[in-house]
Order: sequence, then structure tokens, then C-alpha cells
Amino acid sequence: MSSVVETVTELVTPILDAQQFELVEVEFVKEGKSWFLRVFIDKEGGIDIEECAFVSEKLSEKLDQMEPDPIPQAYFLEVSSPGAERPLKKEQDYQNALGQYIHVSLYQNVDGQKQYEGFLKELSDTELTLTVKIKTRTKDITFARSNIAKARLAIEF
Repeated sequence: MSSVVETVTELVTPILDAQQFELVEVEFVKEGKSWFLRVFIDKEGGIDIEECAFVSEKLSEKLDQMEPDPIPQAYFLEVSSPGAERPLKKEQDYQNALGQYIHVSLYQNVDGQKQYEGFLKELSDTELTLTVKIKTRTKDITFARSNIAKARLAIEF
């Protein structure tokens, strides 16, 4: 499956670069009996449905031309925006999220929890600090970046 992700990344990158779009993530997953190839793209100011359709069409053409077929099983191709809860994958994603409200899932508990939401206050190569609200007070909690399983932008309620 990682070879599918790598192949698709190589194919879609020139398409995105030509349009000045950003590749957020490529995933190839099985859900139930069906396989899904998902390509998440973005640009400054957000991506629209016509731009997603354009990339989908161009990528589909490139995949159809490849011999041998890099994805022999049937699959659904989905090209979309990462949405308001965009995943934080690359270092630049974290830098752009400074001061914003994010959700962090951890590999190991910190203070008895594996999930936190708060404002990304500080960021270094090895740690990040969130300002979280616990009942009526706020608290800064620092996490080792090696303990972060997933991070994404979040919507504050």
C-alpha cells in the first residue's frame, strides 16, 4: 500500500505544482469491501470543487496510462480539500498552526489522557506546548513530539 501512496504522490505532484496547489496527504485504504484512493489538496484561500475535479481528471488520466497498473484492484478515487480540520503532517503545517486551536492524539497518556485540544502556543523540534482549558481554568501542557500519533486543526466549541 505504501508503494501506491508513493506512486500517486509522484504522479500528482507535477499536476499540483503547475496549479500552485499543495499536496496535503495521499491515502489508500480499504473500507468494508471497497478500496479508496484519497488525495487531499489545498491552496492559499482554500480549494474549490472545480479544482478538485480538475486534479481528479488529470490524475486519473496518468494512472490509466501506467503499465503495469500500479493499482490492480478496483478503487474509488477521491480528490478533496482537507477541510476545516486539516491534518498537521509536515513541519510547515505545524508552523502555520501556531496560535491556532488544534487536536492532538498521543501514543501514551499525559496526565491520564491521550487526546487534547487547545491553542498551539509553542513549537520546537522536540516538543510542542498547548494552552488547554480544563473546566474553568487554562493550563499549558508540553508534549514530546515523538509522543504525537496525530494532530489536526480543530474547531473550538
